[in-house]
Formats: sequence, structure tokens, C-alpha cells
Amino acid sequence: MSKIHAAITAVNGYVPDYILTNKELETMVDTNDEWIVSRTGIKERRILKGEGLATSDLAVPAVKGLLEKRGITAADIDLIIFCTSTPDMLFPATANILADKIGAKNAWGYDLQAACSGFLFGLTTGSQFIESGKHKKVLVVGADKMSSVVNYQDRNTCILFGDGCGAVLLEPNTEGNGIQDTILKTDGSGGQFLNIKGGGSLNPASHETVEAGLHYAYQEGKTVFKFAVTNMADVAHDIMVRNQLTADDIAWLVPHQANKRIIDATAERAGLPEEKVMVNIHKYGNTTSGTIPLCLWEWESQLKKGDNLILAAFGGGFTWGSVYLKWAY
Repeated sequence: MSKIHAAITAVNGYVPDYILTNKELETMVDTNDEWIVSRTGIKERRILKGEGLATSDLAVPAVKGLLEKRGITAADIDLIIFCTSTPDMLFPATANILADKIGAKNAWGYDLQAACSGFLFGLTTGSQFIESGKHKKVLVVGADKMSSVVNYQDRNTCILFGDGCGAVLLEPNTEGNGIQDTILKTDGSGGQFLNIKGGGSLNPASHETVEAGLHYAYQEGKTVFKFAVTNMADVAHDIMVRNQLTADDIAWLVPHQANKRIIDATAERAGLPEEKVMVNIHKYGNTTSGTIPLCLWEWESQLKKGDNLILAAFGGGFTWGSVYLKWAY
């Protein structure tokens, strides 16, 4: 029996039409284009506008396009893992809302919350269901409507985030392609530096929590940056060492798009030149769970069967991790 790996067999993405530029942000907070670009690498980000639209509405077009590409229907999906920090509601799970919207009648599903590392945690979790032989088609979605939790009067956070969704389909592979290895980490002591304090059981929504701004994303930038630079770079390096991979063996580094300087540090630690690194932060900003699958979607035409990819992320919590996979098509 050949070992079963969980392989990505289709990828698709979706970003809203509305473009929020640095120039527009200059009219909202005390900032400027040069400052934002030099510190983050972000030039613009996409925002989901419209009454009654939520994170699941980012996922519907991404997933419908993915199903079309793969030539299957929603009824073929066994499981939906929806990675997000901005669910439509506390419950039901956005995975279930998505299943209903696309007609995935045979799938069960749940939401996974690991901030910006969510997609990697979801990919790893989904791979276990494939490797066990229990499921044949697992949909892993990374989507966030970060504009719903950003305070557009806080210049430290509003410049960073955008809305978007990327989705992949996992299926069994016996050719040796697919997910080879994963390293995932958490450190709960970092929660105080990057969080949304309101809306949970600790601080249920009230006039007081709203007035205090507790329902907005809070970040202590310097501390988070320091942790992210070190840990995201280290974990990408560690997974390469563990699998005896050199920079020459790697086709692409797929880093979480939080900050261009963090991306550069990760590439440097892995010994990878700029031309082997997927970067689209200038166009989309930080879409949280969406960044890595959006990169895969944008670079899909350049990926070749058997390519070695290193995925790496860092997020609030703190959460971080790396996935080594061989591209399957």
C-alpha cells in the first residue's frame, strides 16, 4: 500500500472590487503613502462593501470557482474547515452557513480560529481526515472580513488589513505529492499583544464594551513584529532542516502576508532569493486567514507538479507554523 498524502488538487480565490488605497487612508487618519509602504509594503487593500454582506459572502464565489475548476459539485464535498477570525456569527459556524449557500448537502464542517495561522492549522487538520482514509474531499477555506473589526480611526491597525478569501480542495494522493510535514506552535502569553477583547464570554457586548472600543482588533505593533520576525523565520528554517531541504530544493516560499519586512526576514532565514517568494501584500494587505491561499491562487499557473513549497505564518494568540508540501498538479 502506498502511503496516502493529502494533496491540494484545486485552489481558488476571491477579493472584493472596492480598493482602499493609502491615499484614501490619508483622508481618514494621520498617515501617508510613503510611511505605510516603507513600513509594511502595503499600497492598497480590498474591502467588502454592501449591506448584509459577511465573511461567508467572500467564500461563496471562491468556492464555487474552485468546484468548477475541479469539475465537481458541492455535493461531493465531505468536510468543510472554515478558517476565520471574523465568522458571520458566533454560531452557527460559518462553515455551516457556507455549506448551505453552496448546497454542500453531504458535508459536515466547523470553524477554526487561529488568527493569521488559521489556514495552516486548517490545512494540517484537513490532511489528517484524508490520510486516515475517512474522507476523500476536504475543503479548507481561509477567509476574513477584517474591515468588520478594524477601527478606521486607529492608524496602527487600519493600514494593515483587507478582506479576501482563498480556498483549497484536499484529496488523497499516492504518488508522493501533497503535504509532507507540518510544524505548528502556540504561545498563549502573546494573547495580550494582539486580540479583540470584546464579544466573547469574558467581555460580552454591552454599551460599555462598544464605547471602550473592545470589539476592534488591537495590536501592540513592536512586540508582535519582534515575535513574528523571529518565529515565522525560525519555523520555516526548522521544517527545511527537518526534511533535509536546501534553498535549491525549494520552488516557492509562501509566507503569510502581514508585513513585507517579516516576509523578507523569513526568506533570508530560509536562504531563498526574492524571485522564489510569493508576495501580494502590496495589493491586498493582510487578509488574515486568506493570505496564503490567495498567494497559491495567484501563482497557480506557475506551479509545477512535484514543486517543493514551504508555507509559513504567524498570528495573534500567538500562533505560528510551517507546512512543507509537494505540489500535486
